[in-house]
Amino acid sequence: MSLAKTYSPADVEAKWYQRWQEQGFFQAKPNPRKQPYTVVIPPPNVTGVLHMGHMLNNTIQDVLVRRARMQGKEACWVPGTDHASIATEAKVVAMLKEQGINKHDLSREDFLTHAWAWKEKYGGIILEQLKQLGASCDWSRTRFTMEPKLTEAVLRVFVDLYRKGLIYRGVRMVNWDPLGGTAISDEEVIPKDTQAKMYHLKYEVVGQPGRFLTVATSRPETVMADVAVAVNPTDPRYQDLAGQRVRIPLLGREIPVIQDEYVTVDFGTGALKVTPAHDLNDYELGLKHNLPVIDILNDNGTLNEKAELYVGQDRFAARRNIVKDLQEAGLLDKIEEYASIVQTSERTGAVIEPKLSLQWFLKMEHLAKPALEVVENDTIKLHPPKFKNMYRVWMENVRDWCISRQLWWGQRIPAYYLPDGSFVVAQNEAEAVELARAQSGNNDLQASDLRQDEDVLDTWFSSWLWPISVFDGFDDPDNADINYFYPTNDLVTAPEILFFWVARMIMAGLEYRKEVPFKNVYLTGIVRDAQGRKMSKQLGNSPDPLDLIRDFGADAVRTGMLFSSPAGNDLFYDQKLIDQGRNFNNKLWNAFRLVKGWEVDNTLPFANAQAVSWFEAKLAETVAVLDEHFDKFRMSDALLTVYKLVWDDFCSYYLEMVKPVYQHPIDAETLRATVGFLETLLKLLHPFMPFITEELWHELAERGPKDYVCVAHWPKVATPADGAEVLAGMDKALAIVAGVRNVRNQKNLGPTKQLELAVKADDQAAILAYAPLVRKLANLSDLSFVEEAPASAVSFVQGGSEFFVPLAMQVDAATERARVEKELEYAIGFRDSVNKKLSNEKFVANAKPDVLERERQKLADAESKIAALEQALKAL
Repeated sequence: MSLAKTYSPADVEAKWYQRWQEQGFFQAKPNPRKQPYTVVIPPPNVTGVLHMGHMLNNTIQDVLVRRARMQGKEACWVPGTDHASIATEAKVVAMLKEQGINKHDLSREDFLTHAWAWKEKYGGIILEQLKQLGASCDWSRTRFTMEPKLTEAVLRVFVDLYRKGLIYRGVRMVNWDPLGGTAISDEEVIPKDTQAKMYHLKYEVVGQPGRFLTVATSRPETVMADVAVAVNPTDPRYQDLAGQRVRIPLLGREIPVIQDEYVTVDFGTGALKVTPAHDLNDYELGLKHNLPVIDILNDNGTLNEKAELYVGQDRFAARRNIVKDLQEAGLLDKIEEYASIVQTSERTGAVIEPKLSLQWFLKMEHLAKPALEVVENDTIKLHPPKFKNMYRVWMENVRDWCISRQLWWGQRIPAYYLPDGSFVVAQNEAEAVELARAQSGNNDLQASDLRQDEDVLDTWFSSWLWPISVFDGFDDPDNADINYFYPTNDLVTAPEILFFWVARMIMAGLEYRKEVPFKNVYLTGIVRDAQGRKMSKQLGNSPDPLDLIRDFGADAVRTGMLFSSPAGNDLFYDQKLIDQGRNFNNKLWNAFRLVKGWEVDNTLPFANAQAVSWFEAKLAETVAVLDEHFDKFRMSDALLTVYKLVWDDFCSYYLEMVKPVYQHPIDAETLRATVGFLETLLKLLHPFMPFITEELWHELAERGPKDYVCVAHWPKVATPADGAEVLAGMDKALAIVAGVRNVRNQKNLGPTKQLELAVKADDQAAILAYAPLVRKLANLSDLSFVEEAPASAVSFVQGGSEFFVPLAMQVDAATERARVEKELEYAIGFRDSVNKKLSNEKFVANAKPDVLERERQKLADAESKIAALEQALKAL
């Protein structure tokens, strides 16, 4: 069957993905005869759709999983989604609002009915989109963080940690989202650059009419919550005010002036208003000085009765009004603008309020110590390792984790309150009743007498259990899945959740399995636009990944994303990368069409032994390098290595070496070797480009029902005994070809114009050994050896030999002299740099013998090249 002239991804991608699934290639089960290879997907939110970050992350995971499958491992990639409490609840509330329904008019049960209906309708979209990318997940294992078994695991862990004394309920400072009406984690706080105002307010000193203490603040609406003004004890401006009192502007309430080294003398006015209820540092200062706490904000961001002024107004409206009133009262000294950072909620965009709140917390110090140790000693390796420092800083300064959220969508906290206000923590209602009876001594207590906590758990509290819970390791700690597939192998995720998810999974794994949850963590960069901005639909700077797949094909998008995405470094997206991926697909397709179109003549002798031997050696060398890149998680380097092998070595050189004259047949041995090379290349490319490689695999030969490149064996290519010699010889020959091609480019001579090549060399045998290939690749009519440079020739030097391309009447002597002089200058500079290195006694003493030998060879080659270039100048 003849192949289409151009590759059409749309014609093959859906076909092969369906067949892979029908064959069950992605499904994994415990197999004692195989080594397990396990990856758990960072579960995307059920509210999510595919974006460029997902594309990069899941492409890398798929490359790793497909290669492991080809290596004969039991490759298990577990997919799933996260219930995303805040984001999903916001989506459902917005949907209800469009229907004219207010959440607060519904019961909890009615709201959850709407939420589950929304999840069933929209929650699986992103997983279906990942299939279009080619993600080879075991879809039969798809999990959801709020499904019954996973919820049961979350509750079991909560109860266990509470009974170990690690979970407690208390009033602490949290990140409060007034729009979402809930506390949120640090990870969900997004800092944004802004131009802010600093207001200089005048606090009158009590007993000293007309004297004011000026305090700078960016939040004048919180002055009603002030309980003190702090100054540095070394600040000479305020020495006499220690122990004095000042009046809060407008409100008139008296508060003390306290001294503390925490206050920075040269920031603002050197006087700090202390508002413990609305600033974490102020809260710590308040505890230190035994100050009262006045919380003037309602949960929705409006001012409450404790503010006394502007009650019921939104915090920002109150800010505008108090500034106006301060100006009118003469209590506003000045307003300055300055560059600042405002903390916002990732889910709602609202400005975060630091807020004292009664919440549930998990003590982290006990869990963090062993989780730090396993990363420090490389039991778990971070790729790249530079992130170990960030990890260490986080883990050594860990804070207790606020795990409660004021929402309805999520796992409800298993705490049950008795009529007297005390509570019990239990796995379920029946157990809670038993505990409540025992605790109260009242055996008549019923479930109806108990009230379960209204809050749900932070979404991270379910996802930190993910590597265990997806295998039901809490439901049955001895089931075959958990014992075979855990610990997992590699985790691919983003650096920004290194602490919030990765570290917590490590803690949970060590606590509940006594083993780390994974062995390697590959940290991707952020996909950014040409201006360095993070790609997002809100900014309008991100293409739709599905549009890219439709327009270019999944293979082109996958390779385009990987061309320049080294671990830990941001990827600056450029459409040209996707174009390059598509061009690579087309190059492979056309190379295949060329080979497929050859006619074979079994009577012809084997005419291409030299080329075949060279590519065998090149293939062995490249596979070794490729495997090393994979082992060290250099994914971009791995792709570029196989890309160069296919594009340069196979297409540009090998096929040109062996292809027969137009409309002439090829010998059977060359065709057999070439088809074998193509099979190996398709295997090496498959993890990166699964669709086109599967299509060509089946076009290359008749295949049995289970013969797919998807499950073909990963190549192990033995290095030929004379491999190094063959590669070195061909490198010299290809350098000569490159020299001739460079002359063509310089003189605007097309590739079809035959040229002559004259060679001045001491070692003619080395050149003669590859002369037929040089003639063919360089399109030469003649290759001869000379003692002197021919007239009117362009010359170049390779390996100490001088080559001349006679171009009578076409060479400008002055131009050629300038070119040779420039090349000579470079050669002399190179020789001097090598000489300098070899003259360094420390280098010579410490360098390995093979390194020294290479440097000496470089020097000898440079000397030969300089001599040849000097001779060329004389001839000119």
